[in-house]
Order: sequence, then structure tokens, then C-alpha cells
Amino acid sequence: MRSAGASIEGGNAMIELIMTVCTLAASERCSETRLQFVSDATPAQCAMQAPPYIAAWSEQHPGTRVARWRCAYPEQEGKAI
Repeated sequence: MRSAGASIEGGNAMIELIMTVCTLAASERCSETRLQFVSDATPAQCAMQAPPYIAAWSEQHPGTRVARWRCAYPEQEGKAI
């Protein structure tokens, strides 16, 4: 994922890295955390490039683990693609 502006259909596009985060103390307690980036990556490319960003986030949030992640364009999240 690039932090610089990218062109998708003629403009900059935001993409979200959506992580399911669980507490270490109670692994059944999970919630979603979202990080937004300006990127020209597709959601599939974003998901494949995500591990370094997830590692950095995890270092800043001890006591949690990232159980899974996915990427989506914010305007398409929750819609059938």
C-alpha cells in the first residue's frame, strides 16, 4: 500500500484495511478496527501487502491479536461486489 496519492478511475482512492482484533485475555472478545490509506491497490493487493501494517499496529496495541483481515473500498463495504 502506498501512502502517496494514486489514480483509480481518474482520482485518488481510499482503501480500508479491516482487521478483526481479539483481546488476549478473552479471545472470544473481538471487534473490527479499520485503517484507511490512499492507494492504487485493489482490495486483493491490499490484503496481500497488509502484514507489515498489521505488525506495526500490533506493536502499538499489546494485549490484542489480529485474527483476520480484509481490504475494501470504504464506499463499497457492506455492499455486494
